Formats: sequence, C-alpha cells, structure tokens
Amino acid sequence: MLLTEEQRAIRDTARAFATAEIAPYAAAWERDGGAPRDLYRRMGEIGLMGVCVPPEHGGAGADFVSYALAVEEVAAADCGVANMMAANNSPVAAAVAKHGTAVQKKACLSKLARGESIGAIALTEPHTGSDAAAIRTRARRRTDGGGWTIDGSKSFITGGSTADLAMIVAVTDPAAGKRGITCFLCPTDRPGYRVVRKEAKLGHRTNDTCLIALDGLEAADEDVLGAPGAGLGIALGHLSAGRIGVAAQAVGTARAALEAARGYAHEREAFGKPIVEHQAIAFRLAEMATEVEVARQMYLHAAALESAGESSIREASMAKLFASEMAERVCSGAIQVHGGYGYLSDFPVEKLYRDARVLQIYEGTSEVQKIVIGRML
Repeated sequence: MLLTEEQRAIRDTARAFATAEIAPYAAAWERDGGAPRDLYRRMGEIGLMGVCVPPEHGGAGADFVSYALAVEEVAAADCGVANMMAANNSPVAAAVAKHGTAVQKKACLSKLARGESIGAIALTEPHTGSDAAAIRTRARRRTDGGGWTIDGSKSFITGGSTADLAMIVAVTDPAAGKRGITCFLCPTDRPGYRVVRKEAKLGHRTNDTCLIALDGLEAADEDVLGAPGAGLGIALGHLSAGRIGVAAQAVGTARAALEAARGYAHEREAFGKPIVEHQAIAFRLAEMATEVEVARQMYLHAAALESAGESSIREASMAKLFASEMAERVCSGAIQVHGGYGYLSDFPVEKLYRDARVLQIYEGTSEVQKIVIGRML
C-alpha cells in the first residue's frame, strides 16, 4: 500500500517519539511496574492519544490508516504502552466522538485526545470475555428517579487503575437481552469505583491490567453514552477498529524482534563468520521478514477500508488472526537466532516474546476470529 504524505508524516512522528521517549526506558518501566503517567500527556501533545479525533476537540484529525501506523511504531518500542494508547483512541475517544453529546464531548474528548485524561473500557467480566452480551454488571434506576446505580465487577481492564474515565458497559434492562445494555461514562474517582487488584502478568507489564469492583457507583442520566439500550452496539461497533489496532501492535512487536535478531546475526560469529552468513540463519530471517510484511499489508488494507467507511469485519479479523500468531512465531524465531542469550532478560527478545503472546487473546481470541471469518465465508 502506498502511503500519503500525511500518513508518512504521522508514522515518522510516532517513530521518532517512540525511539527517543519510549524504547530506551521500556525495560526499566517494566521492572518498576509501569510507564510514567506523564508519558501519555506527552504523547497527547503530538496527537498520538487522539489520532482520529477532530482538531476542534484536540485531536490530530487524521485517518484510520495513520492511526494504525502510529500504533505499530509505538508497539515497536513497547507493546504495553501501545495497548494503553490504543484503548484511549479506540474505543473510548472514538465512541465519545461518534456517540457523545455536545456536553460529553466538551467535558471528555479534548482531555482524552491531549492525554490529559486517560480512558479505559470496562466491558470484560470474570465469567465472560468474548461473549460480551453475557455480562452481569447491573445499572439500576435510583429510587429517587435521578440517575443510576451500577453494581458488578470488571476484569482484565487495561488502565483500570491509571484511567481517569471509564466507559462502563452494564445491563439496564435484563428482559431486553442485547438491547438492554447501556454504556456509561464515569470518572474513576467517584465513590463506588474500586480497584480490587492489579494483575501480575506474563507481559505488558508497562501498563496496568485490573480487576475492578463497582459497588454502588452512581451515574447521572448525562453520563449515558448514546441511548439507553444501545450500549452493546456502541461497545462492539469498534471491534473491527480494535482488531486492526491489535494487528498493528503485533507487527510493531514482531518488527522489533526481527530488527534485534538481524542485528545480533551480523555481530555474532560462529565457525569463522557472522551467523547471518549461514544459510540456516539467513533463511530464518528471510521468513520472519516476509511474515512481518504480509501482516503489515493486511492491517493496512483493513485500515484503508475502515477509513473509507466500508465494512472491514472480515479483513480486520483476518489481519488480527494472522498478525497476532505471526508475532509469536517471529519473536520465537528471534530468540532462536540469539541462542541462549535470547532467553535472558539482558536481551530485548525475551520481553518481546512475552509481550506478543497476549495479542492472540484480547480483542477476540484467535478462535473467535476464525468463527467470524468462517461465518463471513
């Protein structure tokens, strides 16, 4: 795919920032338990926290292809940071931009786009992940008729303790099934929003993934995003965009592993010459490079469809399926090129491998992507 001048400019801006401001510190942030909050404000200053948000609301006003390219660049520096960036951009900021009232946009959107406020989506629950319609969190009308009270629990929430604003999905009318689910925009400093724990994880340790308890969290009618009962459609309406974003994260992570393996193969010598000159290593690198490029073209094609307002359901699922599984293969191959050193935390490929594994799980598992693609066939 040939990129426009604007798309290249946004990609290059993201790459320069990620190379200078994220990559050198990612390993230390992982050891310390997370990236600094100020990082996201600085990302917002250059448009990375609201890539597709209109300029009048503080965003970059770019197209979805530009957004996906920016996600790849940030993921190449650190996938955990890229996942926080992705959640803030889409679904949270994207949902507010599309479904929010003028008051909600004025109160929330500019802060999200500038990185002054961080958004999280509270959809997944301990008993359900891919089956989003099976959520049990309830929002009940208060007896005085003034708003809602939300009770339930949410799990695996990216940025659950860091976020300032939670897009909470809850059942408001159990009898209505899928049409009885509503989205609420709630500040996380309200009484009733409680972080039960930050999860200890295999990878993505630069962001927080949390179990959240909602105990009598109060929400006003003005906090409803869209219309009551439209919440599941709003939450799932950004699935394709989210899956394209995960594919871009996968490409960025795999690309970093490929670059590390290629660099090491030029430096490491065996049997009198750099190992890159041995056919076994050269062929492995060639296969890795080919897979990375195929996945990139897949997510760019899906992103172009999304930008054009066309359906990208099938293409997004294909890109997410292929790219996420490709990332594990390429990161594993990078460890193999490094030999024993690849297994040590002194070298970057160990972290990249851990970060890549979850990409086959969130935003719909590989199995779910195959279901979607199969249905489309």
